[in-house]
Amino acid sequence: MTTQQLVQQIHKKKSFLCIGLDVDLTKIPQHLLDLEDPIFEFNKAIIDATHDLCVSYKPNMAFYEAYGLKGWQSLQKTINYLNERHSEIFTIADAKRGDIGNTSTMYAKAFLEDLDFDSITVAPYMGKDSVEPFLAFENKFAIMLALTSNEGAFDFQTKNTAGEELYKTVIKTSKTWKNSQNLMYVVGATKAEYFTEIRKIVPNSFLLVPGVGAQGGSLYDVCSYGMNDEVGLLVNSSRGIIYASNGKDFAEKAREEALKMQQEMQEILANK
Repeated sequence: MTTQQLVQQIHKKKSFLCIGLDVDLTKIPQHLLDLEDPIFEFNKAIIDATHDLCVSYKPNMAFYEAYGLKGWQSLQKTINYLNERHSEIFTIADAKRGDIGNTSTMYAKAFLEDLDFDSITVAPYMGKDSVEPFLAFENKFAIMLALTSNEGAFDFQTKNTAGEELYKTVIKTSKTWKNSQNLMYVVGATKAEYFTEIRKIVPNSFLLVPGVGAQGGSLYDVCSYGMNDEVGLLVNSSRGIIYASNGKDFAEKAREEALKMQQEMQEILANK
């Protein structure tokens, strides 16, 4: 998928919502546990109920790897279902990978080639040779951790080094890497006041924004500080949507919560 195709979907659906598929078997409705593949059946129901309201889905790899081979098979079935039924939707493997070059090359092949995700989240701590392998795929994207929404982000990311905060140095440096046009960035919604500075460095890049909803981030603040001329935002919500109910009406309740966010986004886009 190209960024232009993603932008077209945003305007068509009047939404820049990304739904996180973080499946915890202790939280999903109990009746699904009797099925052969409860993780996939949960995902399928959420996708069927919400695909017209969002432009992206983001499975977090930890919630699949935790269940071993069965979890990985559920992930494979989920991405296959998305690619076959809803190829217009941007898919994100939330894997946060990043290792020496030959290892990153294998990670990139696994997620961008074999599983055929549109993008993968990556950690930049080891530098360009740990990220560039993910940037080598045409119309695929690496979404690099820039300024995250967790409390520990202040341990390193906002520390002043060489006259500026570390996250700024990381983003600036990443722009010099090969195929850097295939980079997007993770910026937490709980750091909304930082978006202005980030937009000075990467005015045209897409930003993946976790932290709206359950973590307390404000959608309106994120858009006020972070939206660019082509929107340039994918705002993620996971728990607030997929666990809106743990009963048999879980998919309907998920749709209700997704619709609330889509309507807020539609209003923001109308006033943009």
